[in-house]
Amino acid sequence: MTTLRSRSLPKPLSPNACTVLAQRYLARNRKGAVAESPAQLFWRVARDIARAERNYPATTRPHGLAGQFFDLMTRLDFLPNSPTLMNAGRPLQQLSACFVLPVDDALTSIFDAVKFQALIHQSGGGTGFSFSRIRPRADRVATTNGIASGPVSFMRVFNLSTDVIKQGGARRGANMGILRVDHPDILEFIALKQNPSEMTNFNLSVGITDRFMRAVQRRRTLPLINPHTGKIVRRVAAEAVFDQLVQAAWQSGEPGVVFLDTINRANPTPQLGAIEATNPCGEQPLLPYESCTLGSINVANFVSVRSGKPAIDYDRLHRIIPTAVRFLDNVLDRSHFPLQAITDQTALTRKIGLGIMGFADLLIHLGIPYSSNDALAAAEELMGFIQTEAHEASTRLARERGVFPAYRGSRLQSHRQRRRNATVTTIAPTGTISIIADCSAGIEPLYGIHLVRTVMDGMTLSSLHPAFVQHADRHGLALSSLQRDLEQSPSIQHLTQLPDSLRQLFVTAHDVSPSHHVRMQAAFQRHSDSGVSKTINLPPSATPRDVAEAFRLAHHLGCKGLTVFRSGSRGDQVLSCSHTRSC
Repeated sequence: MTTLRSRSLPKPLSPNACTVLAQRYLARNRKGAVAESPAQLFWRVARDIARAERNYPATTRPHGLAGQFFDLMTRLDFLPNSPTLMNAGRPLQQLSACFVLPVDDALTSIFDAVKFQALIHQSGGGTGFSFSRIRPRADRVATTNGIASGPVSFMRVFNLSTDVIKQGGARRGANMGILRVDHPDILEFIALKQNPSEMTNFNLSVGITDRFMRAVQRRRTLPLINPHTGKIVRRVAAEAVFDQLVQAAWQSGEPGVVFLDTINRANPTPQLGAIEATNPCGEQPLLPYESCTLGSINVANFVSVRSGKPAIDYDRLHRIIPTAVRFLDNVLDRSHFPLQAITDQTALTRKIGLGIMGFADLLIHLGIPYSSNDALAAAEELMGFIQTEAHEASTRLARERGVFPAYRGSRLQSHRQRRRNATVTTIAPTGTISIIADCSAGIEPLYGIHLVRTVMDGMTLSSLHPAFVQHADRHGLALSSLQRDLEQSPSIQHLTQLPDSLRQLFVTAHDVSPSHHVRMQAAFQRHSDSGVSKTINLPPSATPRDVAEAFRLAHHLGCKGLTVFRSGSRGDQVLSCSHTRSC
């Protein structure tokens, strides 16, 4: 029998990983002191998730599964979303990160959603809402003979509620607020976060329709529809709305966009209803009361040398993907949700989201610049392989455990694809778990060679990219002489003292054109069941036209949403290249 004493970490964690684990993840005693080591955390999680096997016939139970889960995490090959690491094997036992709650045009529904939001945030999850069903400002309320205050006023109540709820004692709550582009209050919504003090606990996205994008292209009007009556309130120039959206996103990074028709064309269970909202980071479109559990493979760990050249180790990926899919499916059985409606809806579709992190590091190991066409080809090949393998793993689980209950009438049934999970793959941002894994976040390029992250209520973590350090040593470069330059700018393209080969390989987010950013997102989207979280990072010199072209290209290429961020457009930002500069 495997015991904790026989388990240890195969390699030391980075100092930043140790800091994050101690501050946010490791269990504490009643006095608030850390009461477990990182190895104990991973064993706690592995053993708890393996217990789900008891729900199924013993003949299908793999031998030593807890040990396999432990090895998968401690090698930093795969990590689940933060609530699983925090709560598995502990009293709270709420293991999912992503939730969507309905908000209907009734006071009881609105304030039920506020209450449910608080419970989810307290458990460590994030919430997404569509406010599109709420009648517009100044509409008549027949029951009270009063005047409606509109969706934006109620959104402020949700934002204030988040301020006073601390997620699981470990992180501040996060929300996504979405309003359809044809809602009469859309211009008020678009302008909302131009005031930096507004909606500080929300990401905002405009729900874009194909009809709107066609109207923009053809310079036609857009009907604004009262959701309460279904009647057209007025018509506006679609191009004018688009221009205001672009200007706001250029100015402050918000709102982003979600493409509702694209999302619903891929909705695996249309018989259960249309999807109107996503999780806070936008990569997980969900039905009301659905949740999704996420996990990411650190692809930077999957490089082998063949014939003297580095290559992606697909053989080892093939071996670990089924274990990761099984882990995530087990998480659904082990999670205790704060609402019965969430338990019921999650059980219907059993959505999971297996994604990746460390993609920029992988490209560096392969000698491929992120800004190249070869990088786009690598993305297509890699994610195509992962999705195929993950789908096959979910199919095998369906043979063992049965298909998800909402399979009948789903798109998967019409395509004769029997799976355990309605969705299997997604690309999450992996902001914190990538620090634990000591790799680049999600599918993002490096933000800078010297990186300062602001995390956990203002704490900053700085790091110098280890692969750059190795390459600099090989070229005989003195890092001490480069430190100042690396802290002045996230790009190294202007540092002529560096070899051309080094500058070409270590491209950063601001060296990548907006169109290449979007094409990279689209490459991963083509092989993801759900969405893709990616930020289109723009330099301070970017123009509103760059933002407009990014939105148009994303819609054209089939992305499910898009977020842009122009460096320096906000007074505070999560990533920078120094402690003092918003570079």
